[in-house]
Amino acid sequence: MTSHPLKEVDTLEAESLLTPTEVATLFRVDPRTVTRWARAGKLTTVRTVGGVRRYPEKEVRELLEESRSERIA
Repeated sequence: MTSHPLKEVDTLEAESLLTPTEVATLFRVDPRTVTRWARAGKLTTVRTVGGVRRYPEKEVRELLEESRSERIA
């Protein structure tokens, strides 16, 4: 049997992605701010097949932790 040619996509699909609204809720900002952060290169944008923006949860959580650390220091 041959493997499915899009098997690598399964790994990408397994990565948890957040919507702009979910990211905005975590940071307590407007979703438009999340879009600006992505344009500025602070966040990686992943486009779905339908062209909808999503953000890797791992990266978002790291940025959130970093921003919390900066507020404490």
